[in-house]
Amino acid sequence: MNAPTRLADQIADPLLIAGQAYRSRLLIGTGKYKDFDETRRAVEASGAEIVTVAIRRTNIGQNADEPSLLGALPLSRYTILPNTAGCYSAEDAVRTLRLARELLDGHDLVKLEVLGDPNTLYPNIVETLSAAETLVREGFKVMVYTSDDPIVAKRLEDIGCVAIMPLASLIGSGMGILNPWNLELIIGGAKVPVVVDAGVGTASDAAIAMELGCDAVLMNTAVAKAQNPVLMAQAMKKAVEAGREAFLAGRMPKKLYSASPSSPDSGLISPKAA
Repeated sequence: MNAPTRLADQIADPLLIAGQAYRSRLLIGTGKYKDFDETRRAVEASGAEIVTVAIRRTNIGQNADEPSLLGALPLSRYTILPNTAGCYSAEDAVRTLRLARELLDGHDLVKLEVLGDPNTLYPNIVETLSAAETLVREGFKVMVYTSDDPIVAKRLEDIGCVAIMPLASLIGSGMGILNPWNLELIIGGAKVPVVVDAGVGTASDAAIAMELGCDAVLMNTAVAKAQNPVLMAQAMKKAVEAGREAFLAGRMPKKLYSASPSSPDSGLISPKAA
């Protein structure tokens, strides 16, 4: 159950994921806020159309006697992206997303993440590859969290994942992009969208990711744990938009030194004339 299909020809520079077009290139998580009202206000401020939901931690209907996130973020307005946060094996991840599909009436766009270590939350690539193969075979459209290894990214694309989501740095670290060169290798070799996922700390991190050529940025902690989450969400929206525009514009070449003044040096008034 996605938000209504958006036609690419009706949107300038759309983000295309699994056949759907989106205006916003910012994807935002729904965890770690103080309550669903703060979640709603931050998501609205971000302009995001795709929101991630940790199925094992957030109620979207599996607990009938508890408030549901879908009350704050209705399916008519947002594309819900169920994710497997907290899963440490392919088996758990696949089971979790099968449950999500049942809860959301056949929804097939999902985010896969299989963690390898509870302290760093670094992805377990072996289990991720295994889960991806199973999910794609079962008809899921898989957006996959992974390391910044270009070889792994290509393998996940070859399996059939609809988006590759390399980390910028560790989940929740706020350390920003630690290895831009690997990200550029992934971007250069990918034929599906590349979405930076994890490690963004502030607006400049999001802008840098977009300037590198990433198709989108996904974040949660950077907004939810800011002193003012709603204001930070607004900042992230602007940063993603500015970074995308800078990428499309094409930056000037970097030079160690160049005697090229920004003002013309012809037609200057001669000292003698003065």
